[in-house]
Amino acid sequence: MHSNLVRKQYLVSEEHVKKVKRLASVQGTSAAEIVRRAIDAYELEQPERLEEPELLQLVSRRLKEAIASTRRANRKVSRALEALSREEP
Repeated sequence: MHSNLVRKQYLVSEEHVKKVKRLASVQGTSAAEIVRRAIDAYELEQPERLEEPELLQLVSRRLKEAIASTRRANRKVSRALEALSREEP
């Protein structure tokens, strides 16, 4: 978790806002956390264009994170559904 968070405002396109909201929904987190992750993932010293192996590695890492997050969300949903089914008469 990040410490000493500061509220800032930045102008972004409506398309970016929608994309961040979709990512947050899929990841089960806040839009602010998606933005923080994107900033953390950005490397200033990184060349503008990644070479194919580095790009594949980055995509692979992000895909694994997304799969893990989806599995966690699925487990939470399953537990919630089980709890609801036990409450039925």
